[in-house]
Amino acid sequence: MADLRPNRVKRKLADGEVALIVQGELTPDMVEFFGPLGFDGIWIEGEHGPVDFADIRDFTRAADLWGMTSVARVNLNLPGVIYRTLDQGAQAVVVPHVNTADEARAVLDAAKFAPIGSRGSYMSRQGIGVDDYYAKANDETMTMILIEDIIAVNNLDEILAVDIDVFFVAPGDLAQSMGYPGGYGHPEVQQVIDSSIARIAAAGRVAGALAADASVASYIEKGARLVSVGYNQWLADGAAAYLARARAAIAERTS
Repeated sequence: MADLRPNRVKRKLADGEVALIVQGELTPDMVEFFGPLGFDGIWIEGEHGPVDFADIRDFTRAADLWGMTSVARVNLNLPGVIYRTLDQGAQAVVVPHVNTADEARAVLDAAKFAPIGSRGSYMSRQGIGVDDYYAKANDETMTMILIEDIIAVNNLDEILAVDIDVFFVAPGDLAQSMGYPGGYGHPEVQQVIDSSIARIAAAGRVAGALAADASVASYIEKGARLVSVGYNQWLADGAAAYLARARAAIAERTS
């Protein structure tokens, strides 16, 4: 029988390391492209993107090829949504808008088999060919909740008492909930983000953050240990640089 695939991100975090994941509206082929580049995990966008349950298996297969953790964001904090996502092969589930300790406990209950939770008893594609899957699954299943509303920040101490693997401070909706739609760079929003990361780290929990090239070092220094980056800006920056060089060469040729 095969062993259960290790959850690379979860194990790195357990060892006190920083884990790096990439996100965006990816396809399974793009996941496979990112595989050899060195990221620890891949973000499967099931809240805002087009990914549905039938797609998750191919995303996770592509991630499995390179030992990357498949991190799937769902759109609702509902048991059937959470454990069905895990059943399709995701190694981690991300749940948005978790604002209370009870809501965090609901995530944990849906994502873990007994005796920790009450996840529906069904074989994940990660468990195919694995001996004693149900006894091992909880160790490799990762839970992540998004702290993305000011009410969650106000309730953060109680939320941190729940044994969730990652508390990810998400800037976009947080800014909106503070009265700054699209203003995640506003100083007041940044202050709340920074203080939330500090509180999470001080509680001995894992803080997550969205960080671009210019801010990744800063967020790691502030205590974030799961760092996510969107590939879109790299595409835009690379395209802009290429076009500038090409147009300069064209201008030189025609002058």
